[in-house]
Amino acid sequence: MPGAATPERRGEAVGETPVRQRILSAAFSAFMEAGYAETSTLEIASRARVSKRELYAVVGNKQEMLAACIRERAERLQAPADLPEPRDRDTLERALAAFGTQLLRETTDPTVIAVFRVAIAEAARAPEVARALHSSGRQASRAALTAIMTQAQSHGLLSGHPPEMAEQFAGLLWGDLMISLLLRIADTPAPREITRRACSAAAAFLQLHPDTSQATAAEPTRGNTCSSASELTH
Repeated sequence: MPGAATPERRGEAVGETPVRQRILSAAFSAFMEAGYAETSTLEIASRARVSKRELYAVVGNKQEMLAACIRERAERLQAPADLPEPRDRDTLERALAAFGTQLLRETTDPTVIAVFRVAIAEAARAPEVARALHSSGRQASRAALTAIMTQAQSHGLLSGHPPEMAEQFAGLLWGDLMISLLLRIADTPAPREITRRACSAAAAFLQLHPDTSQATAAEPTRGNTCSSASELTH
């Protein structure tokens, strides 16, 4: 009912409340079990032990619940706050390795992979699932990666189109890992494997993009680079 909503609606002003958290948890588990299209708001309200009226007042309709569930998980795909600005080739490699490590760790989490499976399964009946996941997840991570490429380019470390370079690095980082996880033919990678994969992708990317600065950059130490990347993402 209009005017009845409190500041806790959609988590505004007061942050996540216990009731809102309970609703989103119930919605997420229901979406995972029955699919987005087949899940009713009544089912979610029953699981969350709230009335449908309270459900709509606190979170909103089913699509808003889905968007909130995805957004909550997509927020973890941003670049680490303490990522070094890439002013030389060594810090660029460390920044890419650190970002890649965090992206792999968060995206390969079983709950995130489950969201991707729901988006694929519901692509025909509920395309808004895929759109929400693409907007809050994939686009957000690509924007953060493009920002790293743009910074590196501003310091004369790379030449090329930042969004294209971001896509290239993502390809080196993922390979066929995502499809293997979606098909359940691969297990969630261990932390050491994630770090190794991110460091290898960073090194391979820099080999494809030779130093364009006038000064001769020192050859980065691979072991230290990977160690630093691991520290930055924990």
